[in-house]
Amino acid sequence: MRAVEFQEYGGPEVLRVTEAKVPDPGPGQVSIDVVYAGVNFADLKARSEGYRVPGLPFVPGLEVSGRVRALGPDVTGLRVGQEVAALTEGGAYAEVTVADVVTVFPLPDGVGLRTGATLPTVLPTAYALLHTVGRLQPGETILVQGAAGGVGTVLGWLAKAAGAGAVYGVVSSAPKAAYALGNGYDEVFVGSFRDEVRAATAGRGVDLALDPVGGETLRGGLASLAPFGRLVSFGNASSAEPWTVGQPELYPTGLSVSGFSILGLAATAPATLRAIASRAFETVADGTVTLPVTAEFPLESAAEAHTLMGSRTSTGKLLLHVATSGL
Repeated sequence: MRAVEFQEYGGPEVLRVTEAKVPDPGPGQVSIDVVYAGVNFADLKARSEGYRVPGLPFVPGLEVSGRVRALGPDVTGLRVGQEVAALTEGGAYAEVTVADVVTVFPLPDGVGLRTGATLPTVLPTAYALLHTVGRLQPGETILVQGAAGGVGTVLGWLAKAAGAGAVYGVVSSAPKAAYALGNGYDEVFVGSFRDEVRAATAGRGVDLALDPVGGETLRGGLASLAPFGRLVSFGNASSAEPWTVGQPELYPTGLSVSGFSILGLAATAPATLRAIASRAFETVADGTVTLPVTAEFPLESAAEAHTLMGSRTSTGKLLLHVATSGL
């Protein structure tokens, strides 16, 4: 089978198409004939920094849609040929991948494979950030960093559906701001946001801030919170030093800070992830959430997809189209 791997860390040019052995599922696993693979910023960090890479060579990719190829021992509830989306621990940039059955999700009626590939990481992440970790209440205000990305797009729609009082976003360019405004956001700030948030909220600040960037951006989000506000960190796109926060920042106005990683949850509490994902997938089936695919590449052009995402100009979701037969 074809797969895209890297044998050293570096830029997009280290990604190479190779021939690999078709993997067999082990106990509690299924193998999947991949039709689409999602491209995520974590893939870029794996390629450039070794993020969550156990060893080289490594096939990146955390999410796929496709059809069940084979069931491992003790697997029930799925059938060969069934259309599914899946969260993987790597290996998604390939014609066949393996996933633990607990992170394999049958596609709801009316949700096709192309849409399905956008869901496994982005949708449960957004749903958990908003409802499980962030605990947004009707009428509360929310600030989302990276509002034009995959998670940011879904958060805009979910926050509106949850009855948020106002949904604010932060992006890096005017075109991204225009995109976010079309996906549930009430106001979008380009670049700087601390003073802008205070002005938009009559000095109060927001109830919930969601941050995948880290570093000074995270500090800015903390400074933008209203009394008793919550901040959730769910990434470190800036590659800044790990953040710390303590009594001086939290005590005066009763703030709280949480963290979330969907990959961490998949490893430590997969049943909890499955329950969250099940509720999240319903929001696509009922039309609450739409996540536009803004660019699609063949498998052999994975480096081009990484270049586009790394340029920080992309919006929505990027996909690799792995298999075209049988569609």
